Amino acid sequence: MPDQKILQPRVNGKMVKMKAPDITKYLKLPIQFDEARLQHDLSLIMEDKWRPHFNKSVYQGAWKAIPLYSNNGDETNIFSFPPGNAPVMETSLMKYCFYFKEVVDSLKFPIRSARLLRLGAGAEIKPHRDHDLGYENGNFRLHIPIFTNEDVQFVLDGTKIIMLPGECWYTNVNYVHSVINSGRSDRVHLVIDGVRNEWSDDLFFSAAPEESFQPFLEQDAAEKIERTIEELKRNNSLSSQKWISQLEQKLAELNGNL
Repeated sequence: MPDQKILQPRVNGKMVKMKAPDITKYLKLPIQFDEARLQHDLSLIMEDKWRPHFNKSVYQGAWKAIPLYSNNGDETNIFSFPPGNAPVMETSLMKYCFYFKEVVDSLKFPIRSARLLRLGAGAEIKPHRDHDLGYENGNFRLHIPIFTNEDVQFVLDGTKIIMLPGECWYTNVNYVHSVINSGRSDRVHLVIDGVRNEWSDDLFFSAAPEESFQPFLEQDAAEKIERTIEELKRNNSLSSQKWISQLEQKLAELNGNL
């Protein structure tokens, strides 16, 4: 069989360069959960169940977690991708948090972990990246806000994203992201890490084109840092100024100015 030629589009006999699809870095999925029931289940959990996040280098203030699904149902394991090959199981909290269980059961993809993450009033998560957590990697992260406030600033790749209670959001955290809670109340999200399958493909591609899920490119790092700096400048807080200084130094290093 002869080699097939790729036909380029033409207009008036002239070859036209096709525009690359926009990359989907975040996505509000067509799912809505019950805000009141989410908050009711959260109210059932005792304060002593919260554990400080293990990655202390990337945050200031109070950032705590509670595992709902983890390796062997271990209530002390707050890792998003727990080491080892132990099966992911419900923790004992799910015995009385019926709506949390209903939410997770409604998502028909393999669960790597499900956690409650609480960012205290005045706390900050510094600009950072995670790895292999884009949909195109076969793994992905969903955020379901339970409590938030208008002074929470979640910035992903230079874009501020407003997530409201009960909504379900995909965020590609391979890109630089940060959170500042300048409000007077805690921000609490149900965060679920899953494995891509046909069910999740149907869900994601109903909201965004399949070709828009593209691998993260390292060479775009300088441009992404610039966008993050611009968004932090709009916030105009003391903590933002400190992060801007650190990011500008990193940008200078990338550009070979030091």
